[in-house]
Amino acid sequence: MDIGLLLPFIILIGAMLLMTRSAKNKQRAAAQMRDTMQPGSGVRTIGGMYAVVKEVQDDSVLLEVAPGVHAYYAKNAIGVVLDDEEYNRIVHGVEPEKDDDLPEAPEDVSSLTGAPDDDATEVDLGKAKGSADGDDQDGTATK
Repeated sequence: MDIGLLLPFIILIGAMLLMTRSAKNKQRAAAQMRDTMQPGSGVRTIGGMYAVVKEVQDDSVLLEVAPGVHAYYAKNAIGVVLDDEEYNRIVHGVEPEKDDDLPEAPEDVSSLTGAPDDDATEVDLGKAKGSADGDDQDGTATK
């Protein structure tokens, strides 16, 4: 047998092994994430619904989908377990507290550039009055 004939098969088998290993790692991470669920955790289901975990059982989870509305879901239907800050931001619109260590940006940039704040300064944008393209001294075009 020639090694040239076996090389494509070896590469194909190696690629298949790497892909299945990657899929197993993703499944393991998802199962570990689902195991971290506790009552009171915010979750997003694979259907995109946000809810709060009320009870965790072996294969199912009791979710509160609205105040006073409870539903049982399979653990596999939980897409993401959210931390409290992110859940409150998404569901309730509560923005996280700002970090006061960062300076706020000024509304005008004159304080950053040191330029005077008056409008009397004229900025030259290129073309001078009376240039060679047929402009008069007042800036109007002539024919």
